[in-house]
Parts: sequence; structure tokens; C-alpha cells
Amino acid sequence: MSRINKQSKGSDSSANLNKQQPTSTRRNTIRLLGWLLFLVGVGIFCMESGFLVFHEKYTIEYIDQRLFYLLNILCIICLITGCYLCFTFTKRIKQISLIAVIIFSLLHLGLLFDTQTKINHVIRFSPDYKHVLIIKEDIDSGQAIYHRSLYGIFSRPHTSLPGQPKGEFKIDWLANDVVAVTYKTRDDTIQQYIGTYGDRGNGHYYYVGSEIAGHWEGDRYEVSSDTAGITVIDHGNKELFTWENIEQFGTLAIVLKKDNHARWTIALNENFTVQNGNFLSGNISLYQATMENNQPIILQSYNPVE
Repeated sequence: MSRINKQSKGSDSSANLNKQQPTSTRRNTIRLLGWLLFLVGVGIFCMESGFLVFHEKYTIEYIDQRLFYLLNILCIICLITGCYLCFTFTKRIKQISLIAVIIFSLLHLGLLFDTQTKINHVIRFSPDYKHVLIIKEDIDSGQAIYHRSLYGIFSRPHTSLPGQPKGEFKIDWLANDVVAVTYKTRDDTIQQYIGTYGDRGNGHYYYVGSEIAGHWEGDRYEVSSDTAGITVIDHGNKELFTWENIEQFGTLAIVLKKDNHARWTIALNENFTVQNGNFLSGNISLYQATMENNQPIILQSYNPVE
């Protein structure tokens, strides 16, 4: 009888031990998750602190300024949730901290929507997702600034777009590293800004107009580049753009203007190759400056000028 009681007690203790093991494992998992969330919150806090320093010193910005407020909300949620999972607090402290998180989040959401009403963010990725177009437009002043991306989610102001944009931007990628931004201005002109993210000449600077010297032909379109300027033939209609009315962007594109209106963009295609300042092979794209839907026309070299 005594032996039976001992066996019964042994069985009960084994069952209790088996019940305690899952509970202990679950508690450790929750605590690990809490520490991970806390470390994520600390990491975001350090990044935001560093951003404030670099923003003041080097005018570094987020590609979308609303990210600053979203990350602050995420930071406080991770920190508080991590503390809840790792430590034991009284009910009153939990209630106070929850109220503080809600107030903090609502305040930042208000700042986020206020930013959205003041700044129009234009963000477009290239077809191969290697480059990103970033334009920030001040809605009140009408000034639009083109930004260069840095380290993924950061950017720096690069230059102002010509004129004061009015309405929507029309954006087309002419190549994986060339993007055309077409827009109307408040003084009723059509302008184009070209974002470029590479080159065709192994890092050396060159003039696009010189590299395309000669004659180019496509479907009912022609382009000629010589000492007088660049001539565009559109369905038999010829128009000359002198060099003072041609603006170069980077080393990949030029915009042809007349009477302060952008008329055409010429971009070097990805198969265009330059060696020691000399054109070797490849095509160019001719793109009309219009707010209507249109596609770039591919032109090939024909009887180039020596």
C-alpha cells in the first residue's frame, strides 16, 4: 500500500513538472519577444536622434517627411510594449503609460497630416527599382525641389525645378536611369525636369549634344545635331533649337526649349556607348514635352557627321 502511494505521488509530481515546462517556455518566449521589441525601439530612437543632428548640419531629410512621425510612433510603441513583456508593473502604471502612448501617437498623427497638407511628396521608383525620383513641393509657395536619395530612406535637396508647378506631375522613365518630369507652371508654360542617375562614358563628363552629332531617324521623326544646334523633324515639320535654348541634365539627357517652353527631351538609351568622348553605338530617345499620354520615340544613327 505504501509503495502504491509513493508511485501515485511520483506520477503527480511528473505531471506537474510537465505542466510547468510549457508555461516556463512560453514565459521565456514572451520575454525574448519583449527584449527584441525594446531593442528595436532603442534602435529607432538612436536613428531618429542621429537624423536630427544630421538634418541640422547637412540638411539630410527623409525621402518622405511623414516617415519621421511614423517612426516616432513605432518607437514609443516598441519601447512600451517591450517593457510590458519583460517587466511587471502595477495596473496604475500600465494605465498611465497607455494613455501617454495614445496622446503621443495622436499628436504625431496630427503633425503627420499637417505635413501632408503643406508638402506634396512625389516618389517614383525606376523600372528596375535601383533608383528613386524624389520631389518635394511646397503647396503654398509652389516651389518644388528635386532630391537625391541617400542610404535608402534618406535624401538631400539637389536643385529647384524651373518655375512654380501647377497641378499634377507627369512622370515617365525613359530608361532605368533617366526619368522625365513634365508639368505646367503657374504662368502657363510647360516645363520638363530630367532626373539622371548614371552615365554612358565610364564616369567622364561629356556633352550630350556633341555625342549625338549627325543624323538620327525613327518612325516619322528625325533629329540632326550640328554646329547651329539641334533640328527636330516631326512628320515633316522642321524646327531648329539653337544651343542657348538647350539645357543638359547630367550626362544622359538634354531638354530643347523655345519661348520658355520645353518642347522635346533627348535621352541616351542604355545601349548608347561613349568611349574617349566619341560615340560608338546605340540609340537615343526623343520625348515630347506634353501633358498628354505619349511614349518616347526610339531613333537610330544614320550617316553621322564625322
